[in-house]
Amino acid sequence: FDIFQTELIAQVVNHAGNRNYWRDWASKVSVIVQRHTEEIKNLIAKKDSPQAAAFKQFLDDLHKIINPSITENEAVDMLAQHLITRPVFEALFENYSFAQNNPVSKSMTEILYQLDKTGLENDRAELKEFYDNVKESCKDMGDAANRQKIIVSLYDSFFKMALPQTVERLGIVYTPVEVVDFILNSVDAVLKKEFGRTISDENVHVLDPFSGTGTFITRLIQSGLIQPKDLLRKYQKELHANEIVLLAYYIAAINIENSFHSFLGKSENSTASCLLPTAYIPFEGICLTDTFQSYENAAAKDNIYLGDGFENPLRENAALIKKQLDTQIEIIVGNPPYSVGQKSANDNAQNIHYDKLERRIAETYAAGTDATNKNSLYDSYIKAFRWASDRIANGGIIGFVTNAGWLDGAAMDGLRKCFAKEFTSIYVFNLRGNQRTQGEISRREGGKIFGSGSRAPIAITILVKNPCYAGRRQKAVGSSKNSCLLPNSSALIYYCDIGDYLSREEKLAKIKSLKNVLADEFKILTPNEKGDWINQRGNTFENFIPIQPENKFDAAAKSFFTTDSNGISTNRDAWCWNFSKSGLAKNIQTTIDFYNNNSPENIDETKITWVQSTVAFKNRGLQFKFYNSKIFESIYRPFCKANLYYDEYLIHRRYQMSKLFPTGNEENILICLPGTSSSKNFSVLITDKIICHDTVDKTQCFPLYWYEAADEGGNIRLEGFGSYTRHAGITDFILNQARELYGGGVSKEDIFYYVYGFLHLPAYREKFAADLKKSLPRLFLVAEPEKFWALSKAGRQLAEIHLNYEKYEKPAEVEVEKTAEDYRVTKLRLSKDKTALIYNEKITIKNIPARAFEYVVNGRSPLEWIIDRYQIKTDKASGITNNPNDWCTEHNQPRYILDLILSCITVSLKTLEIVENLPSVDFE
Repeated sequence: FDIFQTELIAQVVNHAGNRNYWRDWASKVSVIVQRHTEEIKNLIAKKDSPQAAAFKQFLDDLHKIINPSITENEAVDMLAQHLITRPVFEALFENYSFAQNNPVSKSMTEILYQLDKTGLENDRAELKEFYDNVKESCKDMGDAANRQKIIVSLYDSFFKMALPQTVERLGIVYTPVEVVDFILNSVDAVLKKEFGRTISDENVHVLDPFSGTGTFITRLIQSGLIQPKDLLRKYQKELHANEIVLLAYYIAAINIENSFHSFLGKSENSTASCLLPTAYIPFEGICLTDTFQSYENAAAKDNIYLGDGFENPLRENAALIKKQLDTQIEIIVGNPPYSVGQKSANDNAQNIHYDKLERRIAETYAAGTDATNKNSLYDSYIKAFRWASDRIANGGIIGFVTNAGWLDGAAMDGLRKCFAKEFTSIYVFNLRGNQRTQGEISRREGGKIFGSGSRAPIAITILVKNPCYAGRRQKAVGSSKNSCLLPNSSALIYYCDIGDYLSREEKLAKIKSLKNVLADEFKILTPNEKGDWINQRGNTFENFIPIQPENKFDAAAKSFFTTDSNGISTNRDAWCWNFSKSGLAKNIQTTIDFYNNNSPENIDETKITWVQSTVAFKNRGLQFKFYNSKIFESIYRPFCKANLYYDEYLIHRRYQMSKLFPTGNEENILICLPGTSSSKNFSVLITDKIICHDTVDKTQCFPLYWYEAADEGGNIRLEGFGSYTRHAGITDFILNQARELYGGGVSKEDIFYYVYGFLHLPAYREKFAADLKKSLPRLFLVAEPEKFWALSKAGRQLAEIHLNYEKYEKPAEVEVEKTAEDYRVTKLRLSKDKTALIYNEKITIKNIPARAFEYVVNGRSPLEWIIDRYQIKTDKASGITNNPNDWCTEHNQPRYILDLILSCITVSLKTLEIVENLPSVDFE
């Protein structure tokens, strides 16, 4: 889209004679909107003024019509956006009179007039030249479709530069036309197959509930799926769209209206051919509304905003919402919002809560899974599935393009089971593209369908609910070996994987060539009893002993470990982690000072990151103090140490790490694994330091020891920090079993290292790859004593290597070429063949063995992790610079990074040597 936008703007601007004008406007939009926002706020500041009363009525109406969580600031933003963009619509589409006829546009103009009858309009004089330029530019631009492309381009620039938080909160991305057309053609094909009807037929109502810029309805009009004789009826009565963002709503309406008028003028057989192409017929099927909230209101019968006495500027829009809610919808298509929520309170982008909808998720999708962490089930796109499933309760078809996480996620088994029960046919086209992976896995996943708009895997899903066909799956698959229905399931599930190593362009070409989900490439997929559709788990794994106890700190647990903990999550890494100890101290002091003297409403990203926990502490009236003694060397990423401010208040979540390292000074060793639903292949790492939650993808830590505070007797005294009792991390249960098998000389430490050795077994990782994606490891004690001791010894050797990863000499074949003793780095660069590393302009490391890249932790080899982390980076939001050279300076080790690279090459080679000589184990 960026390439298209650049070319389009260049064409338009060349015609207008000023190449930079449009880009200049786009770059200034944020400032202009802010100024108008302040002007409107000043007008409504006086509580008893007519302007304040008018605005209050407007805000109340938005609460009733769209969502009760809309803030005063968001309402002001809507007015400011309208104030700037209305003249653009007037210039671009003056023949269609959009601004004068669209119900929401009229409402916004009326409200602004009530606030200030002249001032706000006159204050836009500085933009007059721009509006005149738009009008002049479009004189010879041809049909309305070209004009529409211009405004979509401006819309995109506006959102990216002026409303980035809205984009983040709602997950706004553009859907490729190939994907839109595939979904529409699939829905029409399945409608014919399942119901004997077509989209063009009368009383087949189509709804896009998350319209964005209106691409789905626009392409439906242009697709030919609607017969010319049916177009006018369809446009006026049977096509529906919802949009919550004002500017997106405007663009969607313009898109749809102009597509209709353009197509109508070309349709010789149209029953409405007497209408001129320029005759304005507004699209009344679009509503400015929150689709999820309208569901809440309808479910709660909260229709106050639809009452007979309803009087407000948005009444026409309210009437359209009521009309849509009263309409039976057969087809739902679209690209739901994907975002799960804000990263911090600074974002001011928290997803809205919907009590009824989330309750439905809890009693269906969430109730069907045993997963502990169910947060992903409340992602916006999952809400969209739940909402749409209920909206077509009497039968129909859903066609969505979404994050594909639901297809294989550990917590999504309940959703998959519900899909299989609620629908009669399901078609899934897995487009892959998961770029939250690295290396070979990332390359295999291929290009991202949405470009830079999303790093998640993507899938097209067609869900069919046909009450007349319930139970037909038995007839389709009979009693053959392919028949393994879940209890009460009736769904036939068809699946197609787009394939490995495809670029974005190749994927889009394949989507276009397949045309719809009835293509032969879609094969019947048979779920297992666990609710796995792909990457299915077997039964063997469940017979092993869990590594994690059911209850934490339970020495009698029937598991390997008594407890576990996630790695710590600061939610403000730029502030709490740094290579420089002095820099970290300065950053923390800055954020503490700001916290102590300001409220959470005062957002300054260069001073603080407000997160949920600090907001709660502030509301409790807590004051913070800085302690230099709370700074510790910790593990930030694999083979990357950094300084951490280990504080109970500024770390958002410490989980049970406070029991593993109560003060940060304790002796301990942790085996660290990826949490469930990791996007990367299973790997394991050991550390004797506090570790970050993201070190090994949702890091789950299993300790050699854990500590609890104690008063007297049997305690370990830690100078200056009180007393703690140390407990073993390995259970008595597993110790007793091991001693029965191998004799009384087995210690809990032996078992600890046995676990570390066992988890490195290549055959174990390969055989149980699907299980290790969806659950934490389960292991067993091997029958043969010699193999137990071999694995325990190997585990100790691996631990020695990985704990001391900084201390090894380089391999003999590796060469370091130097022209000067300059060891500072800016950004390390690996040659294309990976045999050389450019350290800086004066140092190059050569003859790096290819084998050094075969040992992988969390998706990367140790060397690749060093390349990724040891570079100078400046955090965009806070402005904080993290410079790895500071670590070298403060430790008086100028060669630290160079020596670390050389050492980690050896670490990889030594690890592979041990792993390749691990004993064979019979997993059956």
